[in-house]
Amino acid sequence: MDEKELIKISVRSLVEFILREGDLDNRRSGGMDKDAMQQGSRIHRKIQRRMGSNYRAEVPLKIQMPCENFVLQVEGRADGIIEDETEITIDEIKGVLRELIHIEEPSNVHLAQAKCYAYIYGKQEKLKNINVQMTYCHLETEELKQFKQSFSFEELETWFLDLVGKYEKWAKFQIEWKAKRNASIKGVEFPFEYRDGQKNLVTSVYRTILRQKKLFIQAPTGVGKTMATVFPAVKAIGEGLGERIFYLTAKTITRTVAEQAFQTLKKQDLSFKVITLTAKEKICFCEEAICNPDNCPYAKGHFDRVNDAVFDMIVNSDDMSRESLERQAEKYQVCPFEMALDVSVWVDAVICDYNYVFDPTAHLKRFFAEGNKGGYLFLIDEAHNLVERGREMYSAALYKEDILEMKRLVKTEDPGLARRLDECNKQLLALKRECENYQILDGVSHIAVKLMNVMSGLEEYLEEIQSEEKREQVLDFYFQVRDFLNIHDILDENYVIYTELERDGRFKLKLLCVNPAVNLQNYLDQGNSTVFFSATLLPIHYYKKLLSVEKDDYAIYAESSFPKENRLLLLGTDVSTKYTMRGAGMYEKFAKYILQVVEAKKGNYMIFFPSYRFMEEVYEYFQVEIHGREDIECIIQSQFMGEEAREIFLETFEEERDNSLAGFCVMGGIFSEGIDLTADRLIGAVIIGTGLPQVCNDREILKQYFDAREMRGFDYAYLYPGMNKVLQSAGRVIRTEEDQGVIVLLDERFMGRQYREIFPREWEGLRTCRLENMKGHLDSFWADKERGN
Repeated sequence: MDEKELIKISVRSLVEFILREGDLDNRRSGGMDKDAMQQGSRIHRKIQRRMGSNYRAEVPLKIQMPCENFVLQVEGRADGIIEDETEITIDEIKGVLRELIHIEEPSNVHLAQAKCYAYIYGKQEKLKNINVQMTYCHLETEELKQFKQSFSFEELETWFLDLVGKYEKWAKFQIEWKAKRNASIKGVEFPFEYRDGQKNLVTSVYRTILRQKKLFIQAPTGVGKTMATVFPAVKAIGEGLGERIFYLTAKTITRTVAEQAFQTLKKQDLSFKVITLTAKEKICFCEEAICNPDNCPYAKGHFDRVNDAVFDMIVNSDDMSRESLERQAEKYQVCPFEMALDVSVWVDAVICDYNYVFDPTAHLKRFFAEGNKGGYLFLIDEAHNLVERGREMYSAALYKEDILEMKRLVKTEDPGLARRLDECNKQLLALKRECENYQILDGVSHIAVKLMNVMSGLEEYLEEIQSEEKREQVLDFYFQVRDFLNIHDILDENYVIYTELERDGRFKLKLLCVNPAVNLQNYLDQGNSTVFFSATLLPIHYYKKLLSVEKDDYAIYAESSFPKENRLLLLGTDVSTKYTMRGAGMYEKFAKYILQVVEAKKGNYMIFFPSYRFMEEVYEYFQVEIHGREDIECIIQSQFMGEEAREIFLETFEEERDNSLAGFCVMGGIFSEGIDLTADRLIGAVIIGTGLPQVCNDREILKQYFDAREMRGFDYAYLYPGMNKVLQSAGRVIRTEEDQGVIVLLDERFMGRQYREIFPREWEGLRTCRLENMKGHLDSFWADKERGN
């Protein structure tokens, strides 16, 4: 007889999923239960220690419930079991910042967790009666409020079997779908003829997943890295090497490429549910994403209907496109964003932004709750972006001016909260007096303690406030303080704490995450395997150091399938973007270089600059050079482009024209990566400068941090991030094996050894030139292309 499949679910997930009800309402500040802050975990341990010898803490419990064709295992950890001579009590602890006077009865979901543990323990110990106690602890005062009630084992059993019965259809779907999916994966083959190096890439990804390791892939544009990672990951899912694929990216265009890869595999009768998560602001049905029943009809009663909407969709459709999600949300009158998050729990692949996995304030708690181990396969596209994004996600800042503004806002209605804010303000004022530019600090625990007091006061204030406009302001500040305290709780040697007096006079206290690897690892540990890939992961040791804590990660350099003769790579050595060299003569020389490139062959070109100011200076001289000419058109990126303006800029490159087009852009900006202009839509890129970030306090602090660890601080803070921008800009030209084009690097600094060490392998054959002999190189290259060489 076949052994029945085991489906596992935590007590918390079960009750929060089945028993949720009512409205979606973001006006509730969060309740601050134990997930919200590390502080809660510490309070748990403190309470447990002082409960006496008859109190057993953190007791693991599980029960297996036989169902049709499978066994459901419900498991969790009871906060405490109190064993007196006459009775047994299950204790469930919740840390809160609300004043306990406002908690008149336990939350339905909290109580349900305790009742589950009571049933499991009661069955295990053959008890006739058992008590359930909810212990609410105020995180600031450590005051306790307890609710205790007694249940007979029979009533707990009736209640628990009903709860499990409601979940059974979901588990049954999971089993049946998995069998269908895995059977369909067996017949899937790589959908294209392998390009050079692509088969090795596929094998490396599969081997990495099999061994539950991490892999870093430097893969030049045109290798086909999306399919080379998606295909082996899908095959691995079919063989039980993972449960779900997370395809993570920072750009919308790469999400589209990932969707297309899955669609291509589905043409082979692959049964695979794939969802792309769209930002709340974009998918919201209302003009503004204000999620409460007074402002949004879809928020009212959302939780009463959403489970039906999700079940209907996952059982009756494999189409999880944005259009389908919106139709389903409209049909059931629920929030499309929240419904999409719920649907994602039941699919095989989730395509989404990095923050859904890694951001401590925005990650999908459905998948990444503490201690969860999900068997996920992480495919991280454009992984070079994750260093800076990781730093942002795990850093936090507070401004003295914001604290003062909040004090002014609340002082008439809540003098007590105003006093607490004033205490924080005085602490920051003391730091401000010691700070001329920026100052590195050893710690700010004294401020964190005061901020905890402020948090408690804000919770109280938000309970009472009537004005919606004021509520929004207070809630924004509340989240700033909460995020600061959350980051403060995870400070370690990878952080620098500093104050800074900014140019506009504002005074900032910042917790800067210098190396995000440890924080990222906390989430990656919940998966089986991770593949980082990008066209620009050079030097690989830099990315390994800042994205992973492991010492035995794999790394491969995928060979380019692009014919070298189709690209001309030139380095102009008689120009420089150094500040000391800038001036009218240099700007004019850059303009003449650009003109020679654009004149050599009619077509579309992108010119990348180190800053808006530098771009505007050269642009003026270029306008003089092309004055009166109709064969060259010029467009320029503006500093504050909206989405529509960006699309118009890019559409200009798609138009048919009889003249040449020069698009002036800023390196590292919106047009230097994630755009796909193939064939004659872009035949050249001129890259002016080495892309080094501007000198600023953050960068200098990074430099000092790495220097102190003998890790070439300048390279880590400036050189590597700068060269990444250069490589990204150069990558716009060559998108397919048929593309032809020129890449011109303009800055004598590129001749330096430390820069050339980072040049990719496929840049072999780079030629140096000066303005007076550049035309010969260009004419010779394009003449060869005309002859078909």
